[in-house]
Amino acid sequence: MLGHPFSSGWVEVIAGPMFSGKSEELIRRVTRALIAKQPVQVFKPVIDDRYDALAVASHMGRTLEARPVPDVAALEDALREETQVVAVDEAQFFEPALVDLVDRLASRGVRVILAGLDLDFRGEPFGPMPALLARAEVVEKLTAICRCGRAATRTQRLIAGQPAHVDDPVVLVGAAESYEPRCRSCHVVVRSGRPTPLFPATED
Repeated sequence: MLGHPFSSGWVEVIAGPMFSGKSEELIRRVTRALIAKQPVQVFKPVIDDRYDALAVASHMGRTLEARPVPDVAALEDALREETQVVAVDEAQFFEPALVDLVDRLASRGVRVILAGLDLDFRGEPFGPMPALLARAEVVEKLTAICRCGRAATRTQRLIAGQPAHVDDPVVLVGAAESYEPRCRSCHVVVRSGRPTPLFPATED
């Protein structure tokens, strides 16, 4: 998206469950901006060091150099005046102050690209993502593939191969060993002490 119909800067949000290609899409858009010789800065939360501590990395193995920051204040301090494109991966891990910063950047003419989980493992809106989605000019919601073969819109957290409990911590950085994409029907959150099957029983 090199040209645009907007009068100033704008906000793009790439959302979806894990393994839906969010980071891959962010890398693609940033790469196009770099080819167009636009000044770009890429950021990621410092806690996300699964594949590369100094890069945005997709599950497919593509990487893009990024600056890890601990919070929104550090991200803002690192911004350069000449930057035309700001990209943020794993936006759900940042505090709500990200929303205000993104608004201010777009209002001064910056294109802001954000990628993140729209729902946490419980199926609840995740961090600043709902507000970012509401304010964005461009939204793309991606899906993955559930183990049943349908489109997955949610992220299943697994502990020793079993669904996590609703009271487990919301933030747990991990990959295929801890998470898999699920459709609405197959997504399970344990809400009691009783074991819950991965696939709820269905009537014939």
